[in-house]
Amino acid sequence: MINLIENNKLSTAPNEFKADIPIALQENFVIGVYASLDKAIVCELDRLCREESIVPSCKSGCCHCCRYHILTSIAEAQTLAQYIRREFSAEQINDLRLRTQQWHEWDNAKPGRHPSSSLDEQADLSSYDHSCPLDVNGVCSVYPVRPVVCRTHFVCSSPLSCWTANDPASAEDPPTMLRSVVRAAHPFPQAIKDHIENTGLDFSRSLMLLPQWLALEMGWDFTISQ
Repeated sequence: MINLIENNKLSTAPNEFKADIPIALQENFVIGVYASLDKAIVCELDRLCREESIVPSCKSGCCHCCRYHILTSIAEAQTLAQYIRREFSAEQINDLRLRTQQWHEWDNAKPGRHPSSSLDEQADLSSYDHSCPLDVNGVCSVYPVRPVVCRTHFVCSSPLSCWTANDPASAEDPPTMLRSVVRAAHPFPQAIKDHIENTGLDFSRSLMLLPQWLALEMGWDFTISQ
């Protein structure tokens, strides 16, 4: 099991967060990286529009890319978990727990896996769409602290291309990603990588799929497929 990054000093929480759970130094670091990353992305999107007349087709309510496998680092996962504890109601956390459990059951039911029988009776995998558990009615429920990979994914093709990219039977062309946005964003995930490795952890071993990290960080006893 990966040793978690410890934060034994706390800093003042920004105004947009409730004050009952202080923000740790690592959270401040990750949130600061996100803010700088977002500025770099806005600059690159402005350049693409101005110089190449390219505008991303991504928009609010388009969540097809949320069905991708989203790799998340330990620092980002812990920031997500703290945001959830701070901002979500008990009902929202219970709903998130069920969605995360559904994702794990779906993932474990893939060929070669051994599905568990722990899923709550109210869950119905037959209609489960394996979207990210943080997706609620097409909207990211943790948008201010969404991971780097989510912040940098922009396409100029039809949003439906992102949907068909997850369908093995589809013959549609893959989505046309704006690669220059990813290049412009490169220094910022590198900063998170360096931060993690400066604590003595192996960055590559700190990466897991977001729903797996959710289960660990929230203390939910699902089977985590390695």
